[in-house]
Amino acid sequence: MPPRPQRPPHQWQRKSRPQRGGRTASGAARRRAPGDGVILYGWHTVTAALNNPARRIRRLLATENAVRRLADEGITPPVTPELVRPDALAAQLTADAVHQGLLAEADPLPAPAIEELPAGGIVLVLDQITDPHNVGAILRTAAAFAAGAIVTTARHSPEATGVLAKSASGALELVPIVLVQNLARALAALKARGFFLVGLDSAAPDDLAALDLRAPLALVLGAEGKGLRQLTGATCDRLARLALPGAIKSLNVSNAAALALYIARRAIS
Repeated sequence: MPPRPQRPPHQWQRKSRPQRGGRTASGAARRRAPGDGVILYGWHTVTAALNNPARRIRRLLATENAVRRLADEGITPPVTPELVRPDALAAQLTADAVHQGLLAEADPLPAPAIEELPAGGIVLVLDQITDPHNVGAILRTAAAFAAGAIVTTARHSPEATGVLAKSASGALELVPIVLVQNLARALAALKARGFFLVGLDSAAPDDLAALDLRAPLALVLGAEGKGLRQLTGATCDRLARLALPGAIKSLNVSNAAALALYIARRAIS
């Protein structure tokens, strides 16, 4: 069998920091103890983790069909898969979870500090976005537009496991997540490193596409409904809106992230 392909891993090889509380595989919210692993399920999510040498896999549960598909695609897991029936996997997840025959228990990935981020390109900053589906979709978009990192708070944000990982569809292995205790201080640290901070606000007078954007750039997004907190907005260099031609002038935050990244990438490429 050929060796498993090496996909671009996180470059952060420091000791992993304890991650924040979130959801178990069953979907029940709880605070996770330091040393707890993360749950990854779904074909793209799990195979991306298997192909990431920075990700330590503790346990791999797989159906017979999934094991066969892994072999067909030349993916050699770092641990021996435990053969299970599909209903045994489904019993460990929420009713709407699509596991596609794979579930892995793994260590969290190392989390870089603000000071370790390259002072170039684009990063996304999330201000208390708590929906794991939205954060996962944002991660997937960030990977598609080659964003350098996601910066988010250790509290008031979902853990990088379960639903978030599935929604990210493998992007969790490609885009590092920077966990900070205080977002305003993190924004100040980015600014000190030369980042141009632009907060998205549907009520802002300036159109994002009309701004003179430059790298390094941090796009700051607020939670659905609440938007950016006052101090977050005040810390940004500029506030800008997404100029939409239709009657609805705001987007789901993951869609807003995609459009903002498209505009920014065209402006600074």
